[in-house]
Amino acid sequence: MYLPKDLIVSCQALKDEPLHSSFIMQKMALAAQQGGAKGIRANSKEDILAIRKEINLPVIGIVKQDYGNSSVFITATTEEVDELIKSGCEVIAMDATNRKRPKNSLKEIVKYVRNRAPKVEIMADCATLEEAINADKLGFDYIGTTLHGYTKETKEKKLYDNHFAFLKEVIQHVQSPVIAEGNITTPNLLSQAFSTGAYAVVVGGAITRPQQITKRFSHFAKNPDKLQFNIKNKCF
Repeated sequence: MYLPKDLIVSCQALKDEPLHSSFIMQKMALAAQQGGAKGIRANSKEDILAIRKEINLPVIGIVKQDYGNSSVFITATTEEVDELIKSGCEVIAMDATNRKRPKNSLKEIVKYVRNRAPKVEIMADCATLEEAINADKLGFDYIGTTLHGYTKETKEKKLYDNHFAFLKEVIQHVQSPVIAEGNITTPNLLSQAFSTGAYAVVVGGAITRPQQITKRFSHFAKNPDKLQFNIKNKCF
């Protein structure tokens, strides 16, 4: 297995975000490595190539691409797979939901990766238990909870609802290592995810998206009573 049983930091910035730059993501990944991260998740061949010049950690690669005929946008077709193979990333992550896909079926993409790059591992970004079980049957090396709360079926849900009930369910029903990802915003939540049985944990916005971090601070600045409540309930 390329990925360690540890913290993985997602270093991403989309075109409409202030930090959108391969150079900035390269330095963000370096800062994550210096802070103790043992893996990086990154978007696009350009960002991954830049990051690999700076660090020696395994990289989970994705390519986000919008398609008009589908809501699937994380490594949605074999074209994105080709881009990631060229990037040299150790792991390719892809949307493994049951939603309508723009071109290739999930099974076709898995077969494509296995044939084109047999040494590259694959990670399934799932939203439901059914999708996780299906991904496990297709032979994914890792099952991720990445899209739980981000699809129509799971909207408004969070990974840590009911003490990580969804994570527990997935772990109980699949054989592949399960990676917890999605709205893990505090060290306490990360610790709980590992205690629940996660193989590894991916943290993104809480570390690498300053606009989101600032927004949380700004919220509590306007609502100090909520901050006190959260401290009493050990949410930090």
